[in-house]
Amino acid sequence: MESLVGTSMAKNVVNPNFWSGKKVFLTGHTGFKGSWTSLWLTKAGANVTGYALAAPTNPSLFEEAGVAKNMDSRVGDIRDLENLKKVVCEVKPEIVIHMAAQPLVRYSYNNPVETYMTNVMGTVHLFEAVRAAKSVKTVLNVTSDKCYENHERLAGYREDEAMGGHDPYSNSKGCSELITSAYRKSFFAKEDVLVASGRAGNVIGGGDWAEDRLVPDIVRSVLNNKKLIIRNPKSLRPWQHVLEPVGGYLSLTEHLFNHGDKFAEGFNFGPHVDESCDVENIIIKMNSYWNQKIQYEIIRSETQLHEAHFLKLDCAKANSTLGWNPCWSVEQALEKTVQWHLQRIDGRPVQEICLEQILQYEKA
Repeated sequence: MESLVGTSMAKNVVNPNFWSGKKVFLTGHTGFKGSWTSLWLTKAGANVTGYALAAPTNPSLFEEAGVAKNMDSRVGDIRDLENLKKVVCEVKPEIVIHMAAQPLVRYSYNNPVETYMTNVMGTVHLFEAVRAAKSVKTVLNVTSDKCYENHERLAGYREDEAMGGHDPYSNSKGCSELITSAYRKSFFAKEDVLVASGRAGNVIGGGDWAEDRLVPDIVRSVLNNKKLIIRNPKSLRPWQHVLEPVGGYLSLTEHLFNHGDKFAEGFNFGPHVDESCDVENIIIKMNSYWNQKIQYEIIRSETQLHEAHFLKLDCAKANSTLGWNPCWSVEQALEKTVQWHLQRIDGRPVQEICLEQILQYEKA
């Protein structure tokens, strides 16, 4: 594979010269990661059409940052194949980024059918819509680090390792990766559509209000002055600021578009291996950035659902072929998250806070 390290493209910074005027179709744009992606793409000059259900939380980053003002925002369900086809064929995008998903592990135990319909059949529907549109040149399917068969080992998982997943969410993301591979080989090789996938871990940052995620739960406990309840204090995760993988996704998409099928593969985007951190340490680190102490209690349920304890990614491939490296340490990511919330509390416009942090990341 041709190495691009050292060229003008081998940087984490999103290239506005590439994205300016590009027609991008982004699913899941109303979610946490989708909102940050939309803001970054529109800042770079892309013409973005979003397709998603209404914002999944209240409050929501999508609403508070006025994300819809700078893009064509469509309300639609990824499970509705005919409507999805209709919209994609209408807008004729060059680039498709698929982020729409049911993203929560514990929710997937209670709602397995919804999880599989969204994450598995939603992927199939997305690819069928791409096939119908005829305008698309590249597709990036955003999955998860949890797509790998987890053996609870300390070494990072590499892109060529087996897909799997114990719980419905993780398993559905492994299925989504297998579907991506099947469509790439069965259909898109003949149709000159280039398809890649991006796999990232536990993202944090301002504007995430999802239930049952550690950092949003910490923020709620501080803002509401309530004790935080945690289940697995020693669970190890590859925590990273949301802009790290989003920058990786956009860099991968640019490489895919410009350099062809040498990038039509899966790529991991995570922190440095020694940056993985357990749950209790995240709380301790965040304590140093708030002006009040985070009170927490460990409660283990007798009927506790299975959750992976150890999970790390090996990101050597993204480093060697994309020139991608994480820019912010876990401490910086947590500090940026707390700063985001403190500025929001002070009344600063949320979109302004986000765009400033994107600029800070670009300069990092």
